[in-house]
Amino acid sequence: MPETPQAAPSPAATPAPNSWRAVAAAMFACGWGGNQFTPLLLMYRRLGGYSTLSVDAFLGAYVVGLVPGLLLAGPVSDRRGRRPVLVAGAVASAVASLVLCFGGQSAWPIYAGRLITGFAVGIAMAVGSSWVKELSAGADGGLAARRAALCQTAGFGLGAGVAGVLAQWGPWPMVTPYVVHLLLAVVIPVLLLRVPETRPPLPHVTGSVRELLTALVNDLRVPAPARRRFRLVVLPMAPWVFGTAGLAYAVMPQLVGFRVGDWGLAYATGLTVLTLGTGVAVQPVARRLHRERGTRTGRAPVAAMAVTLVGAALCAVNAVLLSPWLAAVASAALGAGYGIAVVSGLLEIQRMAGADDLAGLTGVYYTLAYAGFLLPTVLATLSAWLSYPVMLAAVAAVALVCLGLVMTGARVTEPAAPAR
Repeated sequence: MPETPQAAPSPAATPAPNSWRAVAAAMFACGWGGNQFTPLLLMYRRLGGYSTLSVDAFLGAYVVGLVPGLLLAGPVSDRRGRRPVLVAGAVASAVASLVLCFGGQSAWPIYAGRLITGFAVGIAMAVGSSWVKELSAGADGGLAARRAALCQTAGFGLGAGVAGVLAQWGPWPMVTPYVVHLLLAVVIPVLLLRVPETRPPLPHVTGSVRELLTALVNDLRVPAPARRRFRLVVLPMAPWVFGTAGLAYAVMPQLVGFRVGDWGLAYATGLTVLTLGTGVAVQPVARRLHRERGTRTGRAPVAAMAVTLVGAALCAVNAVLLSPWLAAVASAALGAGYGIAVVSGLLEIQRMAGADDLAGLTGVYYTLAYAGFLLPTVLATLSAWLSYPVMLAAVAAVALVCLGLVMTGARVTEPAAPAR
């Protein structure tokens, strides 16, 4: 049947030069809420009595919430507008901390809080990244991608750092970290109400389930000219974006925690901040690496995978040596791989996507990226049959294979033309 012509959306407001900052603040706050839990894993094991598998499963619940947030928020915001969807994400982030404040003594509230947290972060990453790009009118794509990645990463790092310090030395360690985030998150919706809408609601949208599913399929489809590069460059690299994070501040602290005694929580916090701080520091490098020389470019994804391989290999070695110092070096290397990968992946996606599917494809990219955050749960499950030295050696081998795929893909494919 012929398609019904779609009415054009009403003109969007012209963004002010700094209007992207409120959206970046929302990404920062949701990122804070998403990662404040990570350094608290040892606290939940010691004070809550949860097993290693249980606390790693809490991380898995976060990923389960992320997937619908990442995949659904983009198509909805393309049709209903960026602002209402991101406001909902900010509210969900605050609600998640409220649930976690009162749920530390039972596993089910923690699962619920982590799932809601993941949903909020998924919205922030898919919608926030797209909105920042659209509000960065006149800036090159590399700067817009770096702004989004930097604010999200800063939230991840500061959230983990503040939560870890409060849990180690502050009162009510299972409550205070979440209260701080709750106070931060409740002001974000007010700030977003002042931001110009770049995707006004389409007048023909009815909001039916069938229409939403059709929009979802359309928005999540990689454009045909870019599919080969997506398969060979983006797909092998994306899971390592947060796979590196999982190795650095979920696996390493639990392996070497007995070596640092009562400082285990502070040490885990330090590794988290070191990983993400290194990721922030190297993001300008990713932007420079991605600038084209000639007709093909792929230096940034190749560099990301090469550094990630070094970090994974160091983790495998440290699974035998169990050195807190070597774990710190490995975390720094993994943080560098994370920082280059997250920016270069966003830049690849922004070149592939058009205006009508930018948020959807961004959600696809982040879904693939966050699949790597399930790595600690997979390793904890397999530890009943395999040792960590064996498993981490296998992880390093997989990283080597992915490096080979990305190198091949960067050589035989051309980047998509910038979407208009």
